[in-house]
Amino acid sequence: MNSRLVPQSKDPIQRKPAQPIHVTFDGQELAGEQGQTVAGVLMANGIVSWRTTTVNSRPRGLFCGIGVCFDCIVQVNDQRDVRACQRRCKDGDVIVPQHDELPVVKSND
Repeated sequence: MNSRLVPQSKDPIQRKPAQPIHVTFDGQELAGEQGQTVAGVLMANGIVSWRTTTVNSRPRGLFCGIGVCFDCIVQVNDQRDVRACQRRCKDGDVIVPQHDELPVVKSND
């Protein structure tokens, strides 16, 4: 039997209501559920891009979803380089987009 055809009343997992949480992203309060990742909360609130590339300012958000790439990095509670796909949100988290400048290369002239 296909799992999509199982009525919710007969679903053996019987998902329970999750504890609501609230986080702040770039000054905007967002609602989520306990256990969601930062990326999950952002995407559930319609935010699919939360940083831009240093070169050409191209939008970035969730790419691999498993912590291999660095496209989804954000700053959480003043901690930099947090992968949004890996970090589970806690109630009250303050999330800020992370924009980095290219390093300045000093010439030896």
